[in-house]
Amino acid sequence: FLLFIFENNFKYLKMRRYYILFVIISFGFTFANVSCNSKKENSSEVVAEEQLENVVHYSNIPIDSSAISSFYKTYPELKKYQKETISLYQKHNYNQIWYDKKGIVEFGHSLYAKYSTIEKEGLKVVFPYQNRLEGIFNDDVENTLNQETTELMITNLYFFYADKVYNGLDSKISTEMGWLLPRKQISYVSLLDSVMQNSKSSLDDSKVLIGQYYKLREVFVKYREIEKNGGWNSIDLDPNLKSYKPGDSAKAIGQIRERLFVTGDIKDNNKSAIYDQELVEAVNHYQLRNGFKSDNLIFPKHIKQMNQPIGERIKQIMVNMERCRWISPEITNAYEYILVNIPSYNLTFIRDGKVALKSPVVVGKTMNKTVIFSGKMSYIVFSPYWNIPTSIIRKEVKPGMAKNKNYLAQHNMEWNNGNVRQKPGKNNSLGLVKFIFPNSNNIYLHDTPSKSLFENETRAYSHGCVRVGKARDLAITILKEDKNWTPAKIDAAMNAGKENAYVLKNKIPVYIGYFTAWVNEEGELNFFQDIYDRDDRLAKLIYSEN
Repeated sequence: FLLFIFENNFKYLKMRRYYILFVIISFGFTFANVSCNSKKENSSEVVAEEQLENVVHYSNIPIDSSAISSFYKTYPELKKYQKETISLYQKHNYNQIWYDKKGIVEFGHSLYAKYSTIEKEGLKVVFPYQNRLEGIFNDDVENTLNQETTELMITNLYFFYADKVYNGLDSKISTEMGWLLPRKQISYVSLLDSVMQNSKSSLDDSKVLIGQYYKLREVFVKYREIEKNGGWNSIDLDPNLKSYKPGDSAKAIGQIRERLFVTGDIKDNNKSAIYDQELVEAVNHYQLRNGFKSDNLIFPKHIKQMNQPIGERIKQIMVNMERCRWISPEITNAYEYILVNIPSYNLTFIRDGKVALKSPVVVGKTMNKTVIFSGKMSYIVFSPYWNIPTSIIRKEVKPGMAKNKNYLAQHNMEWNNGNVRQKPGKNNSLGLVKFIFPNSNNIYLHDTPSKSLFENETRAYSHGCVRVGKARDLAITILKEDKNWTPAKIDAAMNAGKENAYVLKNKIPVYIGYFTAWVNEEGELNFFQDIYDRDDRLAKLIYSEN
């Protein structure tokens, strides 16, 4: 439980005297800065050798099962954890977990230390009975609870922390917000036992949260530190400004340089007000990681985004950390899978743990939002027909036919069993290939003849499906390990003018998600436009949990 993801694989501990350090690291607890203000004989910085055996143990101190029921009558705000608490103590034959003959075990203090820094997890929550925790762990506050009640209070702190940090908002809330990706399922009872009962087990971080969460947490802490140091100053925006180009000089350029220095887009701040080459490179870097085209020019839209308060950026990181809590970390265990991030207008194909292909995409416009869900790609259709949805027939095709009797012929369409479809060809709205993962939303990936749209910064134009900029490359990459296909055969099938479906030998998971803040493979934080206006609503729900 409470695993801290390190992006590099952690070396195994070799000596028994380091068991306690392993447990602390596995739970993400850094003791160097923990206050000595805890009720135990030794400082958290120095653990006596004789205490090592007490961290991983089965306690022989019993707990009365009736005490559990009484506990929740006295502390009703914790009742949601009653079922897990009963399950936990049943597994331990109703023996205490957090106590040994010397008092509260080291892990209990570690848990409280981690809870004390819960704001670093992008959360603003407080344990319902905070004053009781103070009595347990703070030497300056009297603990008026008996041992059984103290034991149960720590257990509920454990489930509270796991619930808030690793589970997040209730699945009903995420579903109501249109998040149809499967929520992860983790037994926090088993997770606690795995660590506390076996000091030699190395639980992989991906069993709790996806790696992206920890990357976002790192930049969240960084931005909170920037905020504490005063944030960034506003940049003067000339109402008559069209753009700044390399070589221009203005007070605002010096302010832009300072702004980019704060966020690390430029290494040194020479305070120059001239738009020099060093600043050009920094601006290009900023543009690319903020969803803009990189073109050396500074437009008012760039300055307006730079002037966004740091608090808004912190909120943006926070809500995307919450979205990471909802995702099953098991998705990355697949040999190959496809990720589509709607706000970044980008598709990534992962194979054997490596990026096999990246492609720009076009997603659904605001009135036809692309659904956030997952499916398994099962077949590819070359030279596809486009079976036009009834909504489009009603809103676009029939009005067009009413105005122009040759509308169908001019758009290469035909009637088919009472419906309208567009014939295969280079002008087909689905392009030359589509990728099907059957779903009730009728969403799929496909090619498009409108290639110029992929040059735009904003690419929300479709009726809900995802148009792929590198559709041919995607087909080649998917079929790369299939001996039945070569690039030449794929090209021939795409241009045959006759629909041909091919069933994949292995189904490929496809995940369509929504992240407006994302740390890429190079460790760079990227922000994207909240095109469906989802961030503010989620932020309000998170804050309401406090």
